[in-house]
Amino acid sequence: MTDRTDDPLVHINVGPVELEGEMIVPPNARGVVLFAHGSGSSRLSPRNRYVAGVLRDAGFATLLIDLLTREEEQMDQVMGHLRFDIPVLAERLARITDWLLKNPLTRDLGIAYFGASTGGGAALVAAADRPEVVKAIVSRGGRPDLAKEDLPRVKAPTLLIVGSNDPLVLALNRDVMDQISAPIELAVITGATHLFEEAGALEEVARLAANWFKRYLIARGEAKAA
Repeated sequence: MTDRTDDPLVHINVGPVELEGEMIVPPNARGVVLFAHGSGSSRLSPRNRYVAGVLRDAGFATLLIDLLTREEEQMDQVMGHLRFDIPVLAERLARITDWLLKNPLTRDLGIAYFGASTGGGAALVAAADRPEVVKAIVSRGGRPDLAKEDLPRVKAPTLLIVGSNDPLVLALNRDVMDQISAPIELAVITGATHLFEEAGALEEVARLAANWFKRYLIARGEAKAA
C-alpha cells in the first residue's frame, strides 16, 4: 500500500507569507509529527529527514516545513536574527497546526512537534498556545530556555534529547526541567555533540522520538473511543 500523499509538496499560508513543506502520510497513520527546524536549517536538513523517515516507518505522518520564506532565509544568512525570533516562529507553527486540523489527510490524527535547536524553543511556545491540540513534544539539542515564561503553560508530554558533549545546551535543558508541569524527561546521549554526528547518535535520537510518540500520540478518534 502506498502513502496517502501522491505529491508531498505543500504550500501553507501563515498570515502574509506562504511557507513550503513536504508532508507524507503513511497508511493507517497513528499521528502526525510537525518538524520545527533549528537555526540556519530547513526542511532539507539531513538529520531531520532521517528522523522523519524513522517516524514514518513507525506509522506516523510527517510534515517538514520551512518556517522562513526563501527571501527571509537569504536575509537571515546575513543578519542572523530571524532564526532567534521565537514569537514569529511559534506563531507560524501554531498556524500550521491549525492547517493540519483542517486538512482531510490529517484532521483525524493527533499532532506532535519535533523541534531542533531554536526550533525546540518555538515548538514549546506553540504547544503552550495550542494546549488542547498538541499531544507530545520531542526536542533534539533544543533551546527550551528561549520559551521563557511560556514553559509553565506547556501541557504536552515533553522529551528533551541532548548530547553529553554539548555542555551549554545540556545545562540549559536541565535548568528548565522544573518549569514544565507536564510529564517531562531528559535523555542524554553519551558521546554526542550538538549535531549528533557521532556514530549511532542520530539513530538513538530517532529511536527515542519514535518511542515517545508511540507512548503519547494517538489519533483523536481513538482518544474519544477510549
